[in-house]
Amino acid sequence: MPIKRYGVLRATVIDRRIETSATPHYQIHLRAAGVDYRAAVNVRSQQRPPELLYLAVDNFAHPVLNRTRALPDGFTELSGPADGPALDYVRGNLFQRDLMRPVPTAEPGPENDLGDFLDHYVRRAVGDPEARAFVFGQAWGPEPTTPDKVFRFSPGNGVHDVHMNQGNSGRFADDDGVFQDGALLLHFPADDTWVAIFLAFQSQSVHTDDTTGHTLPDTPGPGPQAGPDHLVRIVGALANPAGPAPEAETVTLLNTTPGVLDLTGWALLDRAGNRHPLTGSLPAGDTLRVGVAPPLQLGNQGGTITLLDPRGLKVDGVAYTAEQARREGWSITF
Repeated sequence: MPIKRYGVLRATVIDRRIETSATPHYQIHLRAAGVDYRAAVNVRSQQRPPELLYLAVDNFAHPVLNRTRALPDGFTELSGPADGPALDYVRGNLFQRDLMRPVPTAEPGPENDLGDFLDHYVRRAVGDPEARAFVFGQAWGPEPTTPDKVFRFSPGNGVHDVHMNQGNSGRFADDDGVFQDGALLLHFPADDTWVAIFLAFQSQSVHTDDTTGHTLPDTPGPGPQAGPDHLVRIVGALANPAGPAPEAETVTLLNTTPGVLDLTGWALLDRAGNRHPLTGSLPAGDTLRVGVAPPLQLGNQGGTITLLDPRGLKVDGVAYTAEQARREGWSITF
């Protein structure tokens, strides 16, 4: 079953601590509307291999931010995708997953392990009253009779599972679900920039069921580079064509392989999951401009475009913002 009380905490950062215990975490002390919280961020896996996959995106831009920045201080429970800010590493096209890299838990010296990498960004938010951390994960507490075990505030209260929460193996498969992934987003209003930090376990699958979040059978094994990723790339989109409606929206595909690809059974998906089937073939190294029509809609307020192969496995996925779609007649490149 999915994790309980999934949501996002919007708060200021008060303090942080790098743990070196048997089950280490990067601990963050946060405060929102006078209430204290602790974010416990995993930096080591209980399964092999122990190193987590990590990606930090400076100047992060994604349509989910429009829904995230409007949240109030405090913890907000999220029930699913709809138009809310719930995160999904597979379906949300938040980042290119092959950019994630395994990072050691702790190493001597500066800026060379996961604790150091997290601290590099969180340290900037400490003491900045305008900065906000958005911690996506599972809430615990408040615990009226139990002070926090790290920062000693009372009552104990916080967020954990700040990582991918689907495609798990073994006993952790019970936590699988869609649109319930964890992450750490940092917003710095002074220059209106965002930093996004994404974490996953190397034992987690990147191909999961759209309903349960469980690993799909007979698919490539775990790891960010497993599967049919990027055989075909989405390299451009015309989301705001010139002229009156109905507009001729297009998506441009690139065949990265040395052979001809039969696109029969392939499909494009928009943010709402509307599907546009593909047909024909795509020569090696060539591009194809696909005209799309309702029910699939690109939209001018930002969105996502996902490419699936005949098995329903994700091959590529991109996202664009309202700012990118603002200029009429201009193609967005990815």
